Amino acid sequence: ALGSFYFLHESLKNIYQFDFKAKKYKKVTGKEIYSDTLESTPMLEKEKFPQDYFPECKWSRKGFIRTRWCITDCAFDLVNIHLFHDASNLIAWETSPSVYSGIRHKALGYVLDRIIDQRFEKVSYFVFGDFNFRLDAKAVVETLCAKATMQTIRAADTNEVVKLIFRESDNDRKVMLQLEKKLFDYFNQDVFRDNNGTALLEFDRELSVFKDRLYELDISFPPSYPYSEDSSQGKQYMNTRCPAWCDRILMSNSAKELILKSENDEKIVIYDHIGPNVCMGDHKPVFLSFRIAAGAGKPIANVHKCCVVQ
Repeated sequence: ALGSFYFLHESLKNIYQFDFKAKKYKKVTGKEIYSDTLESTPMLEKEKFPQDYFPECKWSRKGFIRTRWCITDCAFDLVNIHLFHDASNLIAWETSPSVYSGIRHKALGYVLDRIIDQRFEKVSYFVFGDFNFRLDAKAVVETLCAKATMQTIRAADTNEVVKLIFRESDNDRKVMLQLEKKLFDYFNQDVFRDNNGTALLEFDRELSVFKDRLYELDISFPPSYPYSEDSSQGKQYMNTRCPAWCDRILMSNSAKELILKSENDEKIVIYDHIGPNVCMGDHKPVFLSFRIAAGAGKPIANVHKCCVVQ
């Protein structure tokens, strides 16, 4: 669930990577591959979320990988993260915000506290990956099905709700939405694609809790998940989950300043997704492209002694 590839252009000189055990930078040369026992590899930090931190759930591979770099006198952390998904659409629909949103909130808070704790000096950081952020399901359903009537179907043996059917009040009671544990079947997927789903961004609320700690560029691409894995259906969503912007690239406030106030004359910043019209799997990859002028991070680098490395 967690892995990172870092490609450095050969034109870049004097690139350093941080050794978390020795607590010093080491010059990057050649090619390095770390594939076994990542938890004990000194050039990165890999952690799964503590089992006792979330005793109510069984966590498996979710967690984060952190690497620290110094490039052109600029020090920063790259943190690859994977947070928890919504196990059931029906449970996610029950409350606003959902219980799953609260769990992701705790997990992301844990990561942010971990990467700025007292073990190492603080640097700018980028946090990216599958955050599993979901739209506020209750609010979305209430909006999409505002004029619908709801039918509840229960299991005969347990009386547990197993399906919700939302029908138009008129128009021959046409089915608008069917909701099950792993089914979100809305009759008109265009609402998630039109104008890149902008109308639904108001329901993308999970990041608002961290507005003082994390910054994100404006989203101008459609929800990144869950796309069909049929190679001929590159723009089609699966009907398993409500489409959402699960895949994100976030940054600390100091990293934002680095991007938006670079001294580079070509202030080109692109935040977008890859493969809008072709099958890329159930997630569309998201990327952030920007330029940093040489020396743009020098005040930070001086504090962290980026130029005094081994």
